[in-house]
Amino acid sequence: MTMPNDQNAADSATGAPTPTPEATSEQTTEASSEMNIEALKEALSAAEARVAEQRDLYLRALAELENVRKRAARDVEQAHKFAIERFTNDLIGVKDSLELGLASEATGEALRTGTEATLKLLAKAFERAGVVEINPAGESFNPEYHEAMAVQPSADQPPNTVAQVVQKGYLLNGRLLRPARVIVTQAP
Repeated sequence: MTMPNDQNAADSATGAPTPTPEATSEQTTEASSEMNIEALKEALSAAEARVAEQRDLYLRALAELENVRKRAARDVEQAHKFAIERFTNDLIGVKDSLELGLASEATGEALRTGTEATLKLLAKAFERAGVVEINPAGESFNPEYHEAMAVQPSADQPPNTVAQVVQKGYLLNGRLLRPARVIVTQAP
């Protein structure tokens, strides 16, 4: 049986260093530090991968946002450019009708009939475009839609009534384009 001192003597005879408790503790700390460094390197690599993924997603979202902005700007430009295209197409028919009327040698009743047909074409074009005529004859005066050109005393109609329409007004989709120009009654 060998004694611990004998083992130390044998180790010293073979030239192997004798581990001391302090040396064993250092080796354990060193191994633990290397494992911590490896774990930190792995965590860093994972974090860098997530950062790269998030950066890629951010750049894609930024590019998509820019594409949406460009598309919206292009759509708005097209809308401004061609907003009255449908209305213009309707008015082309009215112009054609007027030109035919001027080119024809019709007189009297034929000319009147052609003019009425042209006016109907124009009224349909206005209707499709959302243009509504304001013809307030006999209605109460409304300063939001009517412009008083003159005031005339009247015993037949109540005061503040539209006696005569000098020029019709127009609304475009509920928005006033031109007020109706009218003559309004007042008490005699």
